[in-house]
Amino acid sequence: MSTYRLVVVNAGTSDPSSTRLLADRVASRVSALAAGRGAQVAVSVIDLRELASEIATALVSQLIGPKLQKAIEALGQADGIVAGAPVYKAGPSGLFTSFFQVLDDDLLIAKPVVLAATAGTARHALVVDEQMRSLFAYLRALTVPTSLFAAPEDWGDGALNKRIDRAAVELVLLMASGFAQQVKDESWQSYQHEFGSAGGTETGIELDSDLMRLAAGGSGG
Repeated sequence: MSTYRLVVVNAGTSDPSSTRLLADRVASRVSALAAGRGAQVAVSVIDLRELASEIATALVSQLIGPKLQKAIEALGQADGIVAGAPVYKAGPSGLFTSFFQVLDDDLLIAKPVVLAATAGTARHALVVDEQMRSLFAYLRALTVPTSLFAAPEDWGDGALNKRIDRAAVELVLLMASGFAQQVKDESWQSYQHEFGSAGGTETGIELDSDLMRLAAGGSGG
C-alpha cells in the first residue's frame, strides 16, 4: 500500500482558527479519497504561529532555528502540501508570506499544492489566485487548479464542500502520479540551482577542484 506524506501549513494565529479548520477539512478529504484508491496519507501540520520568532530571525539574519529547520525538512519530504493563510488588508498574512520567502527556492519544485485562504469578507476571494498562486509559481510548485476561499457565509454553503472535494481529488491524482519525484529524477539538472540550495542536492558543481579550493581560501596545487 502506498503512503503519501501530506504537510499542512497553517498560518492562522487564533485558536480555534478558521484557516486551520479549512486546511484540516482538505486534509481529511485527501485522506479519504486516497484510502478509496488503496493508499494511506500521513498528515503532519506546521502551525506557523509557533515558528513566528524563528521566521523573523531567518528574515533578518538567514539563521535557521531548530523548529524552522524541522518544518523545512518536512516540506522537503512532502508528497503534497495544503497551504492555508488568513487574509489581512487585501493580502495573505505576513507570517504566511515570510515563511515561504525564507525557504530555499529549490525546495518545492514540482510539489503539488492546494492553496486555501479565509477572510472576514468575500471581497478578498481573489487573493488566493492573484497573490498566493504567484508566490508558489515563483517557487516552481505545482498548484492544483482549484483554489479554496472561505468567508463567514461560506461555511454553511454546500458549494464550499464541493470545491474542497475537487481540490482534494486534484491533489490525490497529482501525488499518485509521482510527478514531483519524476522531475527530480529526470529533470533536476535542467534547473538553475543556486550553490548550496536544496539541501546540497544541486548538481553540476565540482567541489574538489583547484578553483574551488582557491575560492575557499585553500591552496590550488
